[in-house]
Amino acid sequence: MGEPPDPAAITIRRAASEDAHGIARTYLESAEYHASLDPERYWVPVAEAILARYREGRQHPAEAGANGITLVAELNGEIVGFVDARLDQSPDLMHREMIYVHISEIAVSTRYQSQGIGQRLLEAAESWGCQHGAEFASLEYHAANTRAGSFYQHRMGYRVASITAIKRL
Repeated sequence: MGEPPDPAAITIRRAASEDAHGIARTYLESAEYHASLDPERYWVPVAEAILARYREGRQHPAEAGANGITLVAELNGEIVGFVDARLDQSPDLMHREMIYVHISEIAVSTRYQSQGIGQRLLEAAESWGCQHGAEFASLEYHAANTRAGSFYQHRMGYRVASITAIKRL
């Protein structure tokens, strides 16, 4: 893997449409990994679909409007990671009324993992959420992705708050 990059050399910033190729490359690496974990539910989409989504700013649901953000981690002009986040509220009347910053996607290029980039991306998304009134951050990860679970829970302070169960029909 080589020497880890100097943290000062990594810039976290709002994504621009020109970042679509770098985001797509990292997204596709993540898709391949997830497809290997659970091929019944995950697949590797066509690169052009991911490129178009990020080039045209369609990565957030239409109802999220301006309440979504994509941030990138850039190193020497190369996109090495990204995070998609949006503000959300639970539709369940039993839940207290509050705003969450929901992390819908986060990925770091395979060759730059375990170097603090994911942490910086997640912290930047959480900070953005706080600035917009969020009281909690939420995210989902596959149960078989134990590395992600350990990162979120032990390093980033997340806790399991709900469990999603699925069944093939």
